[in-house]
Amino acid sequence: MSLREFLNHKPLYYDEIDYDRFPKIYKKIQIYFQLPKIIHIVGTNAKGSTGRALAHLLHVSDSKVGHYSSPHILKFNERIWINGDDASDTLLENAHQSLQQLLTASDIEALSYFEYTTLLAMLLFCEHCDFVVLEAGLGGEYDATNVFPKDLSIITPIGFDHEAFLGDTLTKIASTKLRSVNNDLLIANQYDNLVYFLALKRADKIKKDLYFAKSFLDDSFYENLQKFIEKNNYPSFFYDNFSTAFCAFKILGFEPNVDLLNDLKLFGRCQKIAPNVTIDVGHNPMAAKAILEYFRTKKVILVYNSYNDKEYQKILSILKPIISEVQIIDINNKREVLQKNLEDVLVDLDLPYTAFSEIDKDKEYLVFGSFSVVEKFLLCL
Repeated sequence: MSLREFLNHKPLYYDEIDYDRFPKIYKKIQIYFQLPKIIHIVGTNAKGSTGRALAHLLHVSDSKVGHYSSPHILKFNERIWINGDDASDTLLENAHQSLQQLLTASDIEALSYFEYTTLLAMLLFCEHCDFVVLEAGLGGEYDATNVFPKDLSIITPIGFDHEAFLGDTLTKIASTKLRSVNNDLLIANQYDNLVYFLALKRADKIKKDLYFAKSFLDDSFYENLQKFIEKNNYPSFFYDNFSTAFCAFKILGFEPNVDLLNDLKLFGRCQKIAPNVTIDVGHNPMAAKAILEYFRTKKVILVYNSYNDKEYQKILSILKPIISEVQIIDINNKREVLQKNLEDVLVDLDLPYTAFSEIDKDKEYLVFGSFSVVEKFLLCL
């Protein structure tokens, strides 16, 4: 069975997660994995852009590097980036066939979509890379990516998301993510000081170094980075993401230079795909606040939908000051919020809405809500 056929039979989401399964299966086959240096990225937001920026910096500095992220927007290959490009179909298929030979039939059946693809990615990285930037999925402590020994952990901004699995308070969510750390720790700029306190406790417990991205580099470098952000019209929140990537780059033994970010490609991360269209895969209140800041002087048509388990009422409330109209796009997903429930929220917020049909070149659009929203929109073009 090909990789595509195999993954099509794997459910993307589970109501319950078996936290013991993956470590046990990996232990059986870990002898076949000669691991590169691993930089683990854990957090709620900014994992993708921070990770890709760091992978790009390592790549343009002549290192062999892989970047594992999730989910993808249009094609599975986006999840496994090697030395500047998404992994090819041939490379992925060969790795799939090799992995099938290492696993028992029962283990192949038991592994989730994310667990299997994590092994697939790492098998490729072991063959092709010196460094791996490894993005955690929805968790930290129990995430499949956490079975691999890391050289450095990066904690991006932590906020509320996936409460059903991670906990219903910031302390619970941050603690779950921070318990993935058993090595030196770099913490990004946070929105709540509680996260710094918990990170200090974790670093003290494991007796490892803790670095703060806000202050690790020279002031002159941060000033140059700010100028680079403004010159290239990046959203202001990329300043923190790029700062964190450069701090990790320095910790790994390289010399930061903002010009190394030239030609960086960030698919779906506040990306302008036309003069009047911006796409962003954000899907929680923290991401909404960042987008609100970016568009604070404009009014946009919001092309939107949401999963039922997301805080869509809060997200829409945050974005309301920049919304002229909401256009609902059907994402054809069983997790999609019932349209009536979404419409009721829009009525309560006094936000005009209609169904998305096409782009008017004379109006400004923001496509936001999830990877699925961005995917569906791009497929409609």
